[in-house]
Amino acid sequence: MNVDYAELAQTIASLTHGETDEVALMATLACEIHHSDARFDWTGFYRVTELELLKIGPYQGGHGCLVIPFSRGVCGAAARTRATQLVPDVDAFPGHIACASSTRSELVLPVFAANDRLIGVLDIDSNQPDAFTQEDADRLQEILDATFGRH
Repeated sequence: MNVDYAELAQTIASLTHGETDEVALMATLACEIHHSDARFDWTGFYRVTELELLKIGPYQGGHGCLVIPFSRGVCGAAARTRATQLVPDVDAFPGHIACASSTRSELVLPVFAANDRLIGVLDIDSNQPDAFTQEDADRLQEILDATFGRH
């Protein structure tokens, strides 16, 4: 089952309309995105809680890492560079943090609020190698930008 991004965007827009609390928005997105596609084995947010530091936010799946510095792993790279990290093989990513041994590929997108303020990252893991495409990255970024008010 591959996600229908038009339907997912519409569902998320209707569920989150008028909501401004970032944690409530993250919880709703984690749930909706996670259940939209069988490739998505772990789906969640890491929030910027202090300078150069991410902490676990709302997620779906097994336990995640609690704290990730910007200097480590795929999530840290996405936060540090403010750019999407599309990783077809996590074992080939220098400094990958294995929160779950089943993870084979990963997609991490920066999450911005108004005025391009980085509030966290969306981390999606798959137990399949090379599970994610550039279309996944682009469409999910559109949903994130629309939901969190990036302008």
